[in-house]
Amino acid sequence: MKTVAAESALLTEREQLPGPVGFVPTMGYLHEGHLSLVRAARRDCASVVVSIFANPTQFAPDEDLATYPRDIERDKTLLQAENVDLVWIPTEEMMYPAGFQTWVTVENLTKHLEGAHRPTHFQGVTTIVSKLFNAVRPDRAYFGQKDAQQAVVIKQMVRDLNYPIHIEVCPIVREPDGLAMSSRNTYLDQGQRQAALSLSRGLFKAREAFREGLRDAEALRSIVVDRIKEEDLAEIEYVSCAHPEKLTELSGEVDRCLLSLAVYVGDTRLIDNVLLE
Repeated sequence: MKTVAAESALLTEREQLPGPVGFVPTMGYLHEGHLSLVRAARRDCASVVVSIFANPTQFAPDEDLATYPRDIERDKTLLQAENVDLVWIPTEEMMYPAGFQTWVTVENLTKHLEGAHRPTHFQGVTTIVSKLFNAVRPDRAYFGQKDAQQAVVIKQMVRDLNYPIHIEVCPIVREPDGLAMSSRNTYLDQGQRQAALSLSRGLFKAREAFREGLRDAEALRSIVVDRIKEEDLAEIEYVSCAHPEKLTELSGEVDRCLLSLAVYVGDTRLIDNVLLE
């Protein structure tokens, strides 16, 4: 496994990789969710590239960039074990040099869900992913379903900008008790960790009701809301029942939907979702 920082070194190493090349962009502090994307890339591709970059432009000023967990040496050890070919660890100065003023914006899809509550978030995401794509030039790129809106937005960007890249969205990886894996789970104390289970349990309860024939969007949302409200440590930011591709909120009878949420448990903001169809 090669590890590079400078973009010139990345380009030199990239030229030597046999195709197809699979790419997994990460913000580091890797867990099994990230590694599942790496394994999917390893399964599909002759070469695998992983980037590690905690992108500052997708954090709002009041969010947790300064405290976001980091452990580059641990990350490299994990990636070595997965037979990754190339790890790119760019610096902030490389990605956002002095005078930087160009942004990639996906318009309508970013106005809903996460975008409604984090209005600058997706501009940071699409800009950095575009820059990473331009440098790595992968054939396939891998993202997780846990960031469901992000996956939809990236697919739209790839279509609109004519990137010759296939976007693969991989299933959510969960802890044995159902909690969606996240680097931010490390922020939770024991009581908060228990309260956080209400997110997945609410979603799973709604999924079971959907499988049994419940199709009303508001009723599905209410099942999730009611379960989370049982936990004093959990504060709902939103619970959504939206169109899986358009991300617009649904009402009345639905035959498929993205049921998603954002909830604060203590000071930690967690997201989760299930796709019902």
